[in-house]
Amino acid sequence: MSSAVVVTGLGVVCAAGCGASAFADALRSGRSRVTDDGSGALAAVVSGFSLTDVLAVLDGLPSGVRDRAVRVATRAPLPLQAALTAALQAWESAGLPAGAPPADRIGVVVGGHNLGGQYAEEMRPRFAASPAYLPGRYALRYLDTDHVGTVSEVLGLAGEGFTVGGASASGNVAIISGTRLVAAGDADACLVIGALTRLSAMERQAFVNLGAMATAAPGSDPASRGRPFDADHCGFVPGEGAACLVLESARSARDRGADPWATVAGHALRLDGNSQADPDAGGEAAVMAEALRRAGVPAGQVDYVNTHGTGSRLGDETELAALHKVFGDDFGRPWLNATKGLTGHCLCAAGVVEAVATLIQLREGFVHPNVNLDRPIDAAARFAGPSPEPAGLRVALSNGFGFGGINTSVVFTGATA
Repeated sequence: MSSAVVVTGLGVVCAAGCGASAFADALRSGRSRVTDDGSGALAAVVSGFSLTDVLAVLDGLPSGVRDRAVRVATRAPLPLQAALTAALQAWESAGLPAGAPPADRIGVVVGGHNLGGQYAEEMRPRFAASPAYLPGRYALRYLDTDHVGTVSEVLGLAGEGFTVGGASASGNVAIISGTRLVAAGDADACLVIGALTRLSAMERQAFVNLGAMATAAPGSDPASRGRPFDADHCGFVPGEGAACLVLESARSARDRGADPWATVAGHALRLDGNSQADPDAGGEAAVMAEALRRAGVPAGQVDYVNTHGTGSRLGDETELAALHKVFGDDFGRPWLNATKGLTGHCLCAAGVVEAVATLIQLREGFVHPNVNLDRPIDAAARFAGPSPEPAGLRVALSNGFGFGGINTSVVFTGATA
């Protein structure tokens, strides 16, 4: 990289909590947030969310920002409100209300695509009843770029802005894109947002038909159905979540007196040349090895891996095979856990949600439990157990793999908590 990039702020809204403090408590608790809506549809959903309540808590925001958020987003769909909330949390966390780089030196990158499926399904009855009464705002709201426009308007940002997609790797693709923007000197800071995905009934059924998604089982606890790396894995459980990182050049952070959470030390993104849903251990291993090479970190110095770990048999087995390739004799050294066991699979936002989880663990010196991991499929792996484990972490690897052979890995380094 041409310039060091650090993380100076973060925010998160998901089933496990709203805000970094609540999320940290949830990570330590090791309690799954997966529920059943009564129809057999499993999900870890955001509940009890209120934009008004969130803005009241964020008392460090200037009144102008608060007023614009109310005006622009009060009637917006939940995904947009969640993304904006995570961005405002990260903005405050980074200390940017007290003094930020110039507006045209701050970018916005949103990780996510096909975000409007459920919103379109909700609007369909209104359109069918009377097309003239379809809200004109729908022409903007159903576009993924509405997230970029809304965040930039509320915070008054005028730097580069765009959306990126990479299926379930979209969050990491966004982190990589934002890091490149800052490292190249095209921005002093960049808000990287993982956007909340709400699946429509048709999208959900497609995943079920593909055999990738877990469904409820008679007599079983819904919270037990998300089982990454367990011999009784059932497939992934969708989770609702949005998250944001403020990435900033080390120089900008130093000039502002900001206290970084960590450094983005390395990253990599590679394709398998495969349009299907089947992962490839070689491709996953190559991207992890490349990220570590760019970070200048030998595999034997990695303390922790936040795995992609979805709970699908093929996905989990493939990722472990890739980890064996990368770590070799050091395979049993790094801690391994799967945040999706707690939050559900946050789909496009997963990479950023899990980056937030990684940074919290780096700073606070622990690894969160692996929920429902009763029968690990690899006895040689150093899986976190049913309780949080104290750990002095300096180097962490966070993986994200998407359908269509999209492989990503990001390396974070920080001081031992």
